[in-house]
Formats: sequence, structure tokens, C-alpha cells
Amino acid sequence: MATTFQVDVVSAEESIFSGEARFVALPGEAGELGIFPRHVPLITRIKPGSVRIERPDGSEEFIFVAGGILEVQPNAVTVLSDTAIRGKDLDDEKANAAKAAAEEALRNAKGELDIAKAQSELAVMAAQIAALRKYRQKK
Repeated sequence: MATTFQVDVVSAEESIFSGEARFVALPGEAGELGIFPRHVPLITRIKPGSVRIERPDGSEEFIFVAGGILEVQPNAVTVLSDTAIRGKDLDDEKANAAKAAAEEALRNAKGELDIAKAQSELAVMAAQIAALRKYRQKK
């Protein structure tokens, strides 16, 4: 019986992670998802947050995704996201500055579309900051 499966995390710019894993956890649209080898096939949207990949040697890889699509097959998991950042590459100052900019945009929003756009950006930045904190706690 398989004890690992292939995991690929891809952003619009590059492949962020490709390798074997024993377990993957990530923020699904309806709640936290945990995936082990031989998981039932699934396609779903994911929310902004952390993807935690447990490698065969027990080490962990953390990746922030700003939402996206998850495809699960019995021997492979693919995460597609417009934005994906390795945990080690997350920048506290940039994330806090972007969050402040999103808060300012929300305060200055004129119409419903501007408000929705600013709220969405604020939610992504809050999730990125939470992912950064989670990554630092695990280190």
C-alpha cells in the first residue's frame, strides 16, 4: 500500500513545490482539508491560507496560497494558485504594508465594487500574516 503521493504546488509564475509527501493539510472552501495517500478523487476551491506538506522524512514544507483550486487523485495532489509563496520567503514588513494599504483602500472605497475588491485583498493579506505566524511557530 502506498505511503506517499506526489504533490505539486504551482503559482501563475512558477512551480513552488514538487515532491513526495505523506500528508497535506490546506484551507478548503468548506473547512480544513487533510489528505493522505489513496484519498478519494476531489476537485474544490481553496481559501487563502497555509498549505502544510509533510515529507516522507517527517520534515514539513509551508506554502502560503492566496486561494485557488485543489485537485486530488489517489496518488497525486495538485494545488493551483495565482499567488503561492514559500513559508521561508514570506516577508513580515511587506505583508503588513500590503494589509495597511488594503485597509486604506477599504476606507476610501466609493462603490460596492471597490469595497468588495478591498475586502478581498484585506482577507488575503490577513491570511498571509496568519500563515507567516504559523510558519514561524513551527520553526
